[in-house]
Amino acid sequence: MIIRQQTEEIERQTLHLNACPSFKSRGRLRPEEDDDIRTCFQKDRDRIIHSKAFRRLKHKTQVFLAPKGDHYRTRLTHVLEVSQIARTIARALRLNEDLVEAIAIGHDLGHTPFGHAGEAILREVSPGGFDHYKQSLRVVDFLEKDGQGLNLTYEVRDGILKHSKGKGAIVSNNADEMPITLEGLAVRISDIIAYINHDLDDAIRADVVSMADLPREVTVVVGDTHSKRIGTMVRDVIRESIATDLEDVRMSREISLIIYKIRDFLFERVYESREMTREFKKAKGVLKSLYEYYLEHIDEVSGDHSAEKEINRHRIVCDFIAGMTDSFALMTYKRLFLPQRWG
Repeated sequence: MIIRQQTEEIERQTLHLNACPSFKSRGRLRPEEDDDIRTCFQKDRDRIIHSKAFRRLKHKTQVFLAPKGDHYRTRLTHVLEVSQIARTIARALRLNEDLVEAIAIGHDLGHTPFGHAGEAILREVSPGGFDHYKQSLRVVDFLEKDGQGLNLTYEVRDGILKHSKGKGAIVSNNADEMPITLEGLAVRISDIIAYINHDLDDAIRADVVSMADLPREVTVVVGDTHSKRIGTMVRDVIRESIATDLEDVRMSREISLIIYKIRDFLFERVYESREMTREFKKAKGVLKSLYEYYLEHIDEVSGDHSAEKEINRHRIVCDFIAGMTDSFALMTYKRLFLPQRWG
């Protein structure tokens, strides 16, 4: 028996009946031979980790633009924190950790430079609009490997596409917005647990808010430290999901309301604060200028899109801008629009 088959047999014996074992995957866009060592979900995880888009996450903003300090989160640390939380939940519930990890580390590959400010400006200037979760799927389906994509499994692609909530419900009543696997749902829930807690932690570090500013109900219910809050939320997910015999991955109403309260607090006091809005306007100005420039100079867009350059200029420029890191966008803006020293 080859190693992959041994792993699949372990999955048969250990995973919950409602989990998604690798041997039951719906497959890939383009069929390919099985690996002798890795399951299909392990291959997906490895392909994402070795992709260029994944490496660029280390230089993409989470919330704070160009922070003066080494300990603020980036998109890369965010997806790693989501992966850690989701795997803790998955192991406790006997879900497929490999599937959870692949979705978690791939869910934000389509994020723009400058965080949600970048997403907002691309949504505004691109005729087709822009959503980072759709762009993440486009990255793995098409943009990586010079147009070949990563050819991921259906379940990983589904989890990537359906992780996002915006200001909406953690668990939507619209079934079309929800992942088809419990593993994908675990990542969707872990994403909001991760970002409300680490964004709050970063905001406190930046002296934008203090713990005293938080509604008292939050600290009473989930704790007064970063680790206590995450621990309380994760335990709640595990306890509530086990209570349904894993018909669903869910949270209690009490903890859900606390999460919404923290999210509302962050939008009001951090994401949409006067200080952040001022910095976001600068970032939007940079990206809008770059977008307009490359529409007029499409041949300067890197990558081989020769067949598309005259049919879908906006799509090509949108892909190019979305793939930039914060530092590359600023460097390019400086090169194109600011006077350079002679000699």
